[in-house]
Amino acid sequence: MAGTTGKGFYVGMVLGMVMMSSMAASCAANFFQDTELTWGGDRGKVLNGGQLLTLSLDKFSGSGFQSKKQFLFGRIDMDIKLVSGNSAGTVTTFYLSSEGPNHDEIDFEFLGNVSGDPYILHTNVFAQGKGNREQQFYLWFDPTRNFHKYSIVWKPQHIIFLVDNIPIRVFENEESKGVPFPKDQAMRMYSSLWNADDWATRGGLVKTDWSKAPFTAYYRNFKATDLISSSSSSDSFSDSKVQSNEIDANGRRRLRWAQKYFMIYDYCTDLKRFPQGLPPECKRSRF
Repeated sequence: MAGTTGKGFYVGMVLGMVMMSSMAASCAANFFQDTELTWGGDRGKVLNGGQLLTLSLDKFSGSGFQSKKQFLFGRIDMDIKLVSGNSAGTVTTFYLSSEGPNHDEIDFEFLGNVSGDPYILHTNVFAQGKGNREQQFYLWFDPTRNFHKYSIVWKPQHIIFLVDNIPIRVFENEESKGVPFPKDQAMRMYSSLWNADDWATRGGLVKTDWSKAPFTAYYRNFKATDLISSSSSSDSFSDSKVQSNEIDANGRRRLRWAQKYFMIYDYCTDLKRFPQGLPPECKRSRF
């Protein structure tokens, strides 16, 4: 099948790029200095002199941490290795959020599954307290075997979600159409591991198997880059240097590849959910 051939070609290209990315120099934050454990007691641990952080979940509680600093625009990177084995019912998160009832939020959520079934990567954007802008993806690798980089690029013009430096989603600023966009509230980075077996796996049909607890997720290489004052970034969205964290032609091809082969839900195509018409931002993106 032509689709399978194209998928295999791009997977090979992706793996090569990931290997190149892993060899690039990185100036990662120190978890002791730049984050704080916020809940879960000793279920959250900072190890290896601040270079590794683990979150655990058992029947009594999950755990979480946050950045000490707030950010107004920037690029946020985190390497994560997800809960292995039967992770059904668990949710691992990595997101930006402001505070208050009219908060802004940019989400990565990883919905666990039974052994052998893929994780679902759930993305969402909240502006002024309103979300409902979900896109969901399968991943083209096993996210439990090794660390993989998940990134949020937040600029006044758009938000870009990346996996191993490959753009999977772009949410553009459509304020000219009356669509709220997160641009006025500073946000912190948050991460957590918690039980959501009332909805996370097959709509709550599959419950958490507590005999497999504790469940553990691993974090490293947290990095925050100020894109407003910085003239360049250490990473790019293609094989060539992209100084402004935009997407070039190669990046647009990768975005289309990710959405064609791995997107499993897009609110912009859910006519049953929006019988009166799709949201105004759901016109065809320039990407």
